[in-house]
Amino acid sequence: MTIAFTGGGTGGHFYPLIAIAEAINDRVREMQLVAPALYYLAPEPYDAQALFENRLVFVRIPAGKVRRYFSLQNVSDIFVTLWGTLCAFVELVRIYPDVLVSKGGYASVPSLLAARILRIPVVIHESDAKPGRGSLFAAKQAVKIAISFDSAAAYFPKEAQDKIARTGIPIRKALLTTEPGAREELGLDASVPTVFIIGGSSGALRINETVLSALPDLVACANVIHQTGPANILEVEKVARVILTDNPHKDRYRAFGFLDERAMRQAAGAADLIVSRAGATAIAEIAAWGKPSIIIPIPESISHDQRTNAYAYARTGAAIVVEEGNLSPHLLVAEVKRVLEDPAAADAMRASAKGFTDPDAAKILADAVLSIALQHEH
Repeated sequence: MTIAFTGGGTGGHFYPLIAIAEAINDRVREMQLVAPALYYLAPEPYDAQALFENRLVFVRIPAGKVRRYFSLQNVSDIFVTLWGTLCAFVELVRIYPDVLVSKGGYASVPSLLAARILRIPVVIHESDAKPGRGSLFAAKQAVKIAISFDSAAAYFPKEAQDKIARTGIPIRKALLTTEPGAREELGLDASVPTVFIIGGSSGALRINETVLSALPDLVACANVIHQTGPANILEVEKVARVILTDNPHKDRYRAFGFLDERAMRQAAGAADLIVSRAGATAIAEIAAWGKPSIIIPIPESISHDQRTNAYAYARTGAAIVVEEGNLSPHLLVAEVKRVLEDPAAADAMRASAKGFTDPDAAKILADAVLSIALQHEH
């Protein structure tokens, strides 16, 4: 049995595939099946360690982006995608998977095109409230379509509706729960609540700048754990040292470029409130942790999905949305205080968050993928 995965470009596309692969490996051991050969088809490996740990073999497939603004690269990238499709065709003939699992995104298009020609069964997982073009493109050829937000179903064509099921977003086992101890390990002030600010895997310049401007007011009322992105950490630390030089609460601020799985669990365990971008995977993890949140989506002109995700999640009562165009140090501090100073509202947000995510999403998808793969193999 052979299973291939495609998609990627961001952690939000990549890590749900890892969660599915992780669940497939678990289910194979439980069902005492012969371990399948697993492949990951994409332009870049994204996280080679995660691939290795889950027995995924990386196969490089070029893919061109389609930008939402005028660029001559949109033209040249058509040829990159065509070349990638040829590469994908050759590789899929070589490994001939029993099923291809697609997470969408530009990286998935060449492999989906090749799979269509070779009549390889396709399973789509769409994380966002508004499906991406990669997922919509493959809807007709898909055997199953898994969605995370109920609103996503309406975007798919009528003939694909009977294939759709809401599974939620697959989350890696390591991030389904939080871990106590961060307050003690980091020497945080136990007398005040803790705010965990996540800029995403690459960080978020606008959020970083706003946090730094608001820092004196934030540390006056809370500990702050700030994930800045690896490229931003040195500059953020330098500016923070200047801003907090004579501040009596300067030890309440902790900045990190990147947080591994254990550090992420600890930071989440310490947090009373999370401030985050609106990637679907980030939202799913926050919901799994059962934490109140302030969500700051990337503007729609840059990313079509985050704003839709943010408001779809906020409608459950689990989060507050602050548009990046409205984001200011004063507004950030005001919203943080509004949640932290109203325990009843924070408790309601926690309950709504816990009701949003499905911790069994990866297992549900793994079972569906294995079933399709076994049928195709036979």
